Amino acid sequence: MQIGIIGLGRMGANIGRRLMGKGHKVVAFDREPKAVAALTGATGAASLKELVEKLTPPRAVWVMLPAGKITDDTIFALGDLLASGDAVIDGGNTYYKDDIRRAKELKKKNIAYVDCGTSGGVWGLERGYCMMIGGDKVVVDRLDPIFAALAPGAGSIDKTPARDGRDPRVVNGYLHAGPAGAGHFVKMVHNGIEYGLMQAYAEGFDILRGRGSDKLPEDERFTLDTADIAEVWRRGSVVASWLLDLTAIALAKSPELKEFEGAVDDSGECRWTVEAAIDEAVSAPVITSALYARFRSRLDHSFGEKLLSAMRNEFGGHVESLAPKAEGK
Repeated sequence: MQIGIIGLGRMGANIGRRLMGKGHKVVAFDREPKAVAALTGATGAASLKELVEKLTPPRAVWVMLPAGKITDDTIFALGDLLASGDAVIDGGNTYYKDDIRRAKELKKKNIAYVDCGTSGGVWGLERGYCMMIGGDKVVVDRLDPIFAALAPGAGSIDKTPARDGRDPRVVNGYLHAGPAGAGHFVKMVHNGIEYGLMQAYAEGFDILRGRGSDKLPEDERFTLDTADIAEVWRRGSVVASWLLDLTAIALAKSPELKEFEGAVDDSGECRWTVEAAIDEAVSAPVITSALYARFRSRLDHSFGEKLLSAMRNEFGGHVESLAPKAEGK
């Protein structure tokens, strides 16, 4: 299949590489020409108009840009360039209410809108991307070769009992969640859960490290090797996960995490998850506390917050933006 990709950052470029590796043809555009030139094998475009002209109808264009105005402007610019029967896929971390609004606007021109919550970070090229997709079933089915190529596949994960008769795509790592907005809503909650899991690991390892404190009675002090603990927990423990794998990698590289300040950003999805919980009157104390912990981390920094930064760097290539400390802190 042929697809256009707009935005060749950490994930956009690797999405293009994975698709081309699976035999698909990519037409690529980025406002930075060097990024286009670096995507070997793709057909480059110098503008949105040129990208559309190089695609064969019915066209499909994957937008991989930061949530907000830049994505909004790009999608509505595409709406003026594409034709009836074409499709726009937003693969970024967009707010689901924006998806609903955009889908309604593009539908007036008979242009399909598909929202695709995409998880996999900088590891996606190798591991594949877990995707949560919203949009009309006919359009999602037409684009299935793209999603199937990007997905991780069933791999070696044990089959879940009692799944007979359910959507087989889920086992391969991608889901048609429902109409426009549903994909990013599921991804939004996924990211809220991610915040809670990361916070629990960070707090636990902070407690382990703190056991050596000279403030404790001498016979109650233990000097614990957090890198080895992370490694042993990966193997047969009930708390094993990919996040723990990444924690083990970070601690093996740097047990003291001295290269991390511990000022932990939040990219918006957890805030939206908390807002959704309020709208639905659903209690979400762990996710909410994890979000507040990130706010607090910008004032002063614990070992656990350094570990949060390290985890974000391992799975997403997120580099700390060192926010200035609040006055008087």
